[in-house]
Formats: sequence, C-alpha cells, structure tokens
Amino acid sequence: MILLFVFAAAVFAQEPSTREMNDINWMEFREHVPRRIKTVLLPTGTVEAHGVVNNGADNTAPLALARAMAPKVNAMVAPVLNYGVTGSLDGYAGTFTISEAAYRAFVTDILHGLARNGFQNIIIVNGHGGGQTAILSDLAEKLGREHRVRTLVVNWWAYCSDVTLKIFGEDGGHAGWNETAFIQAIDRKLVHPERYNASMATARPPAGTWTAFPFPSSIILYQPGQGYPKFDQAKADAYFAAVTEKMAALVKETITKWDAAGLFQ
Repeated sequence: MILLFVFAAAVFAQEPSTREMNDINWMEFREHVPRRIKTVLLPTGTVEAHGVVNNGADNTAPLALARAMAPKVNAMVAPVLNYGVTGSLDGYAGTFTISEAAYRAFVTDILHGLARNGFQNIIIVNGHGGGQTAILSDLAEKLGREHRVRTLVVNWWAYCSDVTLKIFGEDGGHAGWNETAFIQAIDRKLVHPERYNASMATARPPAGTWTAFPFPSSIILYQPGQGYPKFDQAKADAYFAAVTEKMAALVKETITKWDAAGLFQ
C-alpha cells in the first residue's frame, strides 16, 4: 500500500503530458488544475489580410507565443479564439469579422468556463487590436469581479514595442517588418516574400485626418517610412525569442504581485 502511494505521488508530481487544453484528457486535467497549475493562457485573434503572411497571423502569433510561454509560467494553453472583431480590412478576400454582440457573448462564456474549471490566473494573449482590445479588457475585468479570479489582457506587439525598436531599429506595423518576422520565426511557409512590394504598405493616418474602408493597404505602417518587411531570418528568430521572454516576465511578475498582495487567493 505504501509503495502504491509513493508511486501515485511520483506520477502526480510529474509535468502534464501536454499543456494544450485541446489535447489533454479530463482525468489528467483534474490532476493538475488547479492543484499544480493555476494559470491559463488564452490566445485570441481574428482572420484578416496581412500583407504577404497568412490571413490567420493574428491567431498564429498568440498561439505560438502562448505555447512558448506556458512552461516558463507554469500554465495551460487554451484553444485559440480564431475569429474576432475585424475593422477596416474586412473588405479583403478571406477576411472575417464577428459582430461585437456575438463576440462578447462567446468570449464571456469561454472566460466563465475557464474560471469554473479552476484557473486562478486567466491571461489573454491577444493577437488582434482595434476595438477587440477594449472588449476583451472589459470582459476580463467583469469576470474577475464576478468569479474573484485574476485577469490580464496584453497585446503582445504593443507591449513589446521596445523589443521591435531594439531588434529592427525602427517601428513596425500591421503585417509590417515586426509582425511578418514573428510569423517567419514560427513557420516560414506562411510567409511569401515573392509576392511583396513596398507599394503594398500605407502609413497609418494620424487620428482625425482621414479614414477609408477598406483600408487601401493590408500592410499598415505605424510610422511613415518605417516597418517595411525585410524577411531577415536571424532577426525574426531573435525577435520571437525576445518577445517570448518579455511576455513571460510580465506574466510571472504580475502573478507574483497578485500573490504578494493576497488577492483572490
């Protein structure tokens, strides 16, 4: 009996066979959450035109990032929410958008499900900006209040803008050098430099100057003259590694401070 108990304890103390919620079975999930794993990373994105990378770049990026971060922050990875609230690129082929009402209802139920399954820390790794960021932040705060769980919503490219400047020496853009490089580091097959030319890019207009629908380019530069894709593999790999480290550090620091303050424990 003692040997059986020791064996069972050793098995339960092991790493989970996978950190993917999609791939783990319910018995192993129950063994680890929330007893050993209290954090979940929820990748969110959308499907929209992205220059010469895949339309699902906003899903590819946060999912790969969550997978790379998970062992560093002792988290599970929830299935990516791969449809979102797309903005002015909605007119491009293969692009989808979900109404805000439908998106709010869908995400609300998923967040409630994560809380009910025992996660104490719900980290939304968002891959798509615009109005989607505000929606996610609002829903996450409401979830935290209702379920007494801790939530963090982070746009990876915005939080890591200093990494963009350090690696590339200039600002990036939607489907610009930084985002294209991030996808290039994940899967080179999703990047098609042979289809690229600089005329495909337009600088984002200053607020209050002009708007267009659809936006005239699917590569939207944050600064005029900066962020044109250059397809440098070494810089792409360095960028992915640096973003992963900075994002993981944010999650760990936030959880440490939540714990130190005794919040919702």
